[in-house]
Amino acid sequence: MEDKTFTISVYSENNVGLLNRISGIFLKRHINILSLNVSESEIENVSRFIIVVNTTEKWVQNIVGQIEKQIEVIKAFYHTDEETIYLENALFKIASNLLFDEKQIQNIIKDSQSTIVTVSRDFFVISKSGRRSEIEELYEKFKPYGIMQFVRSGRISVSKEKMEISSLLESYK
Repeated sequence: MEDKTFTISVYSENNVGLLNRISGIFLKRHINILSLNVSESEIENVSRFIIVVNTTEKWVQNIVGQIEKQIEVIKAFYHTDEETIYLENALFKIASNLLFDEKQIQNIIKDSQSTIVTVSRDFFVISKSGRRSEIEELYEKFKPYGIMQFVRSGRISVSKEKMEISSLLESYK
């Protein structure tokens, strides 16, 4: 079996220590977490972890099974990139003089469909949402001009197919 990128979605109660136990499951198997995002989910009082890994389907099945054994976990799913719609977000902080002195900067912003979030005397901040490759491409375009700060979020995603988490929770009511 060949390694592929998988997105694991974990629905859980929001309890202290769960993230540590989940990351330990990956650590024991020497599987690197490429991206991690935790947020509220569409269900009240339920959190959703989005974990991106590169491994085999056999290993991801094993990991999901181990995650579901955690008492606070309601349900875990895994999907391939083809089965999800996903984005990452990034912020670029760049010196303000470049916005006015380098016309190419304005073209890069326009061509990349980025948004200027704020402009101050010393710097401006650009926001870009998209696939990781789009953000990396934009990074490479800004790099020669000097990036003062850069940050990229973890992946956020939704599955193309309906996940039965809402129906599962309805059965517990």
